[in-house]
Amino acid sequence: MAALLSVSSAPSSRTPLFLHHPSSPFKGNVRNLKANPCQFLTIKLEVKGKVRKSGVVVASQGSPSSVVDNVRFRLDNLGPQPGSRKKAKRKGRGISAGQGNSCGFGMRGQKSRSGPGVMKGFEGGQMPLYRRIPKLRGIAGGMHAGLPKYVPVNLKDIEAAGFQEGEEVSLESLKKKGLINPSGRERRLPLKILGDGELSVKLNIKARAFSASAKEKLETAGCSITVLPGRKKWLKPSVIKNLARAEEYFAKKRAAAEQASS
Repeated sequence: MAALLSVSSAPSSRTPLFLHHPSSPFKGNVRNLKANPCQFLTIKLEVKGKVRKSGVVVASQGSPSSVVDNVRFRLDNLGPQPGSRKKAKRKGRGISAGQGNSCGFGMRGQKSRSGPGVMKGFEGGQMPLYRRIPKLRGIAGGMHAGLPKYVPVNLKDIEAAGFQEGEEVSLESLKKKGLINPSGRERRLPLKILGDGELSVKLNIKARAFSASAKEKLETAGCSITVLPGRKKWLKPSVIKNLARAEEYFAKKRAAAEQASS
């Protein structure tokens, strides 16, 4: 508890006496504590069910254990907690400061000079580590090579789905059968048929792409294959014009070559 002071109701000409506990962590100047009403807080004491005011308490300057919950904080009793503020290193203030001569930057070299130092990962001019390791492919490397371009379905999955002969196999029918359930980015991807497994039923299969083994097995089984067109890539009008001129040029060369061979 901070120092207690009893004050009578009648004004006194004597200077009030302030007690300072030697174990209190209060680090201010005791002489600055004057008989100011703002520095005292009345406390309520309950005696046999009756509440009465008794005495005053100096605004809490003591240990945190002695702080009262209803202390009124003012500008003259505010201060940081002990140990919460640490003095900065006194660099360049003499040898006794500990960082006085070179301020912790060493004797000579690029890192001891004023201005910017070296970039992160710099290894003195040799090939740095981030350039020595192999590049990552896919999403981890920030490239599009690892992203899927199709929703793959194998022939064995189509066989196990129970399609009847003559039925159509497409992205919509596979979704209805519950064979695929694309979500997120895969909802916009087209279908691709892969050749793992065998197919014993003649089906009408529509997909954007077929693997070589899947196409061979489907032709052997007598299935009809329909390759769906993809989205056309947008090109500048000048590029479209140049492509048309190139196609016309190569068509003339092919025709001349066929005429010469015949």
